[in-house]
Amino acid sequence: MSKDELILPKDFPQLKNDTFLRAARGEQTQHVPVWCMRQAGRYLPEFREFRAGKDFFDTCRSPEACCELTLQPLRRFDFDASIIFSDILVVPQAMGMEVQMVPGKGPTFPDPLKDPEDLQRLKTKVDVQKELDYVFKAITLTRHKIEGKVPLIGFTGAPWTLMSYMIEGSGSKTFSKVKSWLYRYPEVSHMLLKRLTDVIVDYLLGQVAAGAQALQVFESHAGILGPVEFKAFCLPYLRDIARRVKDQLKETGQDVPMIVFAKDAHYGLEDLSQSYYDVVSLDWTIDPRLAREQTGGKVSLQGNMDPCALYAPKERISEIVKTMLEGFGTQRYIANLGHGMYPDMDPESVAAFVEAVHKHSRQMNKQQ
Repeated sequence: MSKDELILPKDFPQLKNDTFLRAARGEQTQHVPVWCMRQAGRYLPEFREFRAGKDFFDTCRSPEACCELTLQPLRRFDFDASIIFSDILVVPQAMGMEVQMVPGKGPTFPDPLKDPEDLQRLKTKVDVQKELDYVFKAITLTRHKIEGKVPLIGFTGAPWTLMSYMIEGSGSKTFSKVKSWLYRYPEVSHMLLKRLTDVIVDYLLGQVAAGAQALQVFESHAGILGPVEFKAFCLPYLRDIARRVKDQLKETGQDVPMIVFAKDAHYGLEDLSQSYYDVVSLDWTIDPRLAREQTGGKVSLQGNMDPCALYAPKERISEIVKTMLEGFGTQRYIANLGHGMYPDMDPESVAAFVEAVHKHSRQMNKQQ
């Protein structure tokens, strides 16, 4: 296949392992599929070597670099899915904001939104095909290079989480700046959330057109809201994204599973299970049986091992996985961590996690 053909979103290699997609859709699986948030990350020496000396967002804008980083963990581990290497903050960038990745500090907005007038600085109409074409090219290239080994997941940050970064300017302990907007400027907050939602819908549809076989929406900052604010400023936009993406894909006869990960939003599980998503992803603070009860069998579940459990000896990891599988059951379930991996984790522990999920789930399925 020529280099030009590798950037065309067609004639992709046939998928060899559809276990992840089957679990996401609620279909029967022989084993529990497993992947990890941040599986392409600094815990891998090859990742650190490849990224050395390169600007983070320059890497994100290189389809070839994103493809290589996406494929690295698949060469080491028997994952059942891959997720494109990118970042949630490419959306604010596409809307006209500057974002830098500052070593030791993380993502930083040199000029965050300070008051409602600052919304005028954002682009009124965002052409995602122009502004985010590098993500779409990375997805298409990776779909070809992955050779059908496992499905490729596309993703986005959710409106509330992106709004949090755009106003706070970086991570925060209190998120008091962005939360103050909800109380001082509720109408303007809804306006910004709606604009983010519109861009995100176009962005996710673009990812599917480029070759993404599933989509995950990261609402990483859901837990800083109480139940009332969650229902007002978070949930409606999560639902709107899934409904609009699903409706538009249906028009072309496509069915792409969608996952929502609203970290720490324990109070929202029942609502999230009725929000057009196929899968609700859970952090590690939620009991699997309780999650099953609250979601009422309406969705598949994903998660939720504490990432720090990967610091345990391999035998202990195996025991933790077995207990987790017993809580979730082996069907309508995708094993994952309750959040992303940390840079100092041992790749051998990740291998032990993946192996334990496959081994225990196969044994449990045989006994049923």
